[in-house]
Amino acid sequence: MKKQNSTLSAPRRRLPQNGMRRLVQGVAALAAAMAFATGCASKDDPVTQAAKAERAAGVAAPSLAETKSIAEEAFIYGLPIVMNYAVMNEYAVDKGGTQFKAPFNEIKNEPRVYTYQDTAVITPNSDTPYSLVWMDLRAEPIVLTVPAVDKKRYYAVMLNDGNTYNFGYIGSRATGNEPGSYMVVGPDWKGPTPPGIRKVFSSTTPFALAVYRTQLFNPKDMPNVVKVQSGYKVRPLSAFLGRPAPPPAPAVSFLPATTDGIKKNFYEYLDAALKYVPATAEDREVRARIARIGIGPGKSFEFKDMSLEHKAAVLLGMKDGDEKVDKWLTTGIKNVNGWNIGSFFGDRNFYKQDWLMRAGAAKGGIYGNDSIEAAYPLTRVDGKGEPLDGSKHSYTLTFPAGQTPPVNAFWSVTMYDGKTQLLIKNPINRYLINSPMVSAMKKNRDGSLTLYIQKDSPGKALEANWLPAPDGPIYLAMRLYWPKTTPPSILPAGEGTWKPPGIVAGK
Repeated sequence: MKKQNSTLSAPRRRLPQNGMRRLVQGVAALAAAMAFATGCASKDDPVTQAAKAERAAGVAAPSLAETKSIAEEAFIYGLPIVMNYAVMNEYAVDKGGTQFKAPFNEIKNEPRVYTYQDTAVITPNSDTPYSLVWMDLRAEPIVLTVPAVDKKRYYAVMLNDGNTYNFGYIGSRATGNEPGSYMVVGPDWKGPTPPGIRKVFSSTTPFALAVYRTQLFNPKDMPNVVKVQSGYKVRPLSAFLGRPAPPPAPAVSFLPATTDGIKKNFYEYLDAALKYVPATAEDREVRARIARIGIGPGKSFEFKDMSLEHKAAVLLGMKDGDEKVDKWLTTGIKNVNGWNIGSFFGDRNFYKQDWLMRAGAAKGGIYGNDSIEAAYPLTRVDGKGEPLDGSKHSYTLTFPAGQTPPVNAFWSVTMYDGKTQLLIKNPINRYLINSPMVSAMKKNRDGSLTLYIQKDSPGKALEANWLPAPDGPIYLAMRLYWPKTTPPSILPAGEGTWKPPGIVAGK
């Protein structure tokens, strides 16, 4: 699994050295385990003895083969939940960490765009300054108030819960650029809509995230973005209504988690995260199966108490699950001129229990928008299907005259390191090319627009068209914010009348 890199040093739960060696030995013993599962093992073999010891200790683990199968299912189901839990820890819980933003229910406005130094979230957007607020909805709802925003400026507030469902939008497309107040409620909230609230949004989990994206036209425009951001207000419902606050929710001792610790601690993180992700009608059955290997509410024993043989089966299940997610990312979506295009993100009704699609979406770039809000062509290959590598080739991406991405707001092409999916350090501090930059770029004689994708400058005359690349594997993300719905359009995602041109390798 590709890590979400982070510079945080929060404590992590790790096996001691001798425990790790024993676990590796357990993986090697899995062949014997599978023999046991088919009835070929003796009563005195290590696997049989381990099973007896578990039963004596009250650890009613399923068979090794079933454990492996459940672990695979748990990885696919739980990957987005774990990724979100780790980001929440880094952004809202670990106050001493380098990625910390703000405590729960306090907004953090970023008067800048993301750079190579932002490492908590893969494929970060560097188009729009972010504002973020992690909401604790247990004691009472939270009210989000937005100011009047100039109609020429795109903004969006995406609401995302612990299941990584996008459960609502505020902004240019969804609600317009007029001022207003909106209420976000947790899964247990029951009550009328208070006066002054334009709409109520319901989260499936008690902790949720609001991600604000505010368009920046150019570097000199930042003071205007800051003015918009200063109008974003976050208040508990009681403060909004001018009433006494209810009793606070109990303090929570979150298991420390970091994005770079996900691979080593996946199932421990999942066990911790599921405490704050109530089961729903859609996932009640899979949650019951996961509990059978000691993970989540409803478990009858602790995951850590399983034998090394069972833990080895879990590791193999995780490996198989990760491979399935990777396969979905390469084959489960439309390929158009080398670009992978699909509709990856949405609410609970969008996913319809397709946990593999939800996992693929998170691994491809967690916290993405619904396709009607933003479409995301992604690629690691050129138009001929050859891997993009800045150490081997220079590349071009040419939009024919009048055929740049069709949007109501704006579009961009962002460069990422192909290994980490993070922004790359480069000599001109440019991480993307977007539509507001086009007026300063050099057009071809026929009116077409060429982007130069390479690690070295194409020369002063073409530097405005240069998208710096890493000295190695390349990962590119095109973003179409508020894509047009009438032809030419990229919608339905991957099947629309507009298609991104393929990337061409230089000779």
